[in-house]
Amino acid sequence: MTDPLPHLDYDAFARDLDAVRAELGATPSADDLAHFQKLARWGRLCTTVGYTTGLLAPNPLSAAMISLGMTARWTIVAHHVTHRGLERAPGAPKSFSRKHFAQGWRRWIDWPEWMHPAAWDHEHNHLHHARTGDPGDPDLVEAHFADVRAARLPRALKLAAVGFYALTWKATYYAPNTLSLLRRAERRRAEGHTADPDAVNTDVPVLRALDPRTDDGRAYWTRCALPYMAYRYVAIPALAAPLGPWAVFSTWANSVMAEVISSVHTFAIIATNHCGDDLYRFDRAPRDRAEFYARQVLGSTNFPTGGDVRDFLYGFLNYQIEHHLWPDLSPAQYQRAAPRVRAVCEKHGVPYVQEPVRRRVTRMLDVMSGARSMLRGFVGAEFSGEVFEDQFLIAD
Repeated sequence: MTDPLPHLDYDAFARDLDAVRAELGATPSADDLAHFQKLARWGRLCTTVGYTTGLLAPNPLSAAMISLGMTARWTIVAHHVTHRGLERAPGAPKSFSRKHFAQGWRRWIDWPEWMHPAAWDHEHNHLHHARTGDPGDPDLVEAHFADVRAARLPRALKLAAVGFYALTWKATYYAPNTLSLLRRAERRRAEGHTADPDAVNTDVPVLRALDPRTDDGRAYWTRCALPYMAYRYVAIPALAAPLGPWAVFSTWANSVMAEVISSVHTFAIIATNHCGDDLYRFDRAPRDRAEFYARQVLGSTNFPTGGDVRDFLYGFLNYQIEHHLWPDLSPAQYQRAAPRVRAVCEKHGVPYVQEPVRRRVTRMLDVMSGARSMLRGFVGAEFSGEVFEDQFLIAD
């Protein structure tokens, strides 16, 4: 295990990044809020167009529009709101507050998805962001695919397994995995345990989490799968009933196609964010803020950036490096941050990975199938035994 950045002055690197953060402003501006609201309207418009045109007949264009609306609601709206990226903006509505967004019955208005909002918030905002790329990261792709990587099978069969995963991953991975991790945290709190990132076991047996004979399985079906399927495949098609059975069937069929498209789309723009033979994984938690910064850059990748349309299609996940440095920014702030962060990385000799999505998918498939492996390394001085924490990562 070696230090990939033996030349780096960590304190100077952190100071330069802190200066970028200061330039971006302590809070989102009114213009940043207006920009976010425009993106949210685009997503709603996609959904409206998809379902309106989908009344006529099952077709891939209507399904694609529904899918794009679903994806935008997750990766742009829910993602930034639950990270508190908009609630401090002047004039931000209550619905853009993390404490109100998708809570209770508002889940079906703000963010109807397979994942339970509270479970995704815990798994993603608390665990993944604080422990990116180390053993405490619940989204470490290489670790999740250890069995597939080690299997003595032809590459084609391994890729077929990955393909099934890509088609179903929200239902078969994200929803049961996030809910199981939330339930573990709730049980630990009920038993009086204090928050300890190193005590969290992020290894969730997926089949057990899906099995209705287990407590976690029953919770998944009653809190995630059945309510979502009733919403997406019963309630929404039923709204077309006044137009006749064909309209109901067309709406249902387009909803099913949209689910598949959305699953593949989000798999390509999310699972690739921290996976590739040019990205690092680590053997422990970060020691301090400077080390945290270096790790977020070394363990993350961007897609091409710039322009609201392109960024919208990527779900603003093409700013993954900047997002992992500062999760609590608005989409417009990420657009301004990217060239500044890249310049700081070039100044200090820190690799800043940015490639088209097709190339990142290829790298990810190589890692998942075992053809290639991620880089290993520690960052910074020897571990002091303290776990780095930051209020914008773990605050309740």
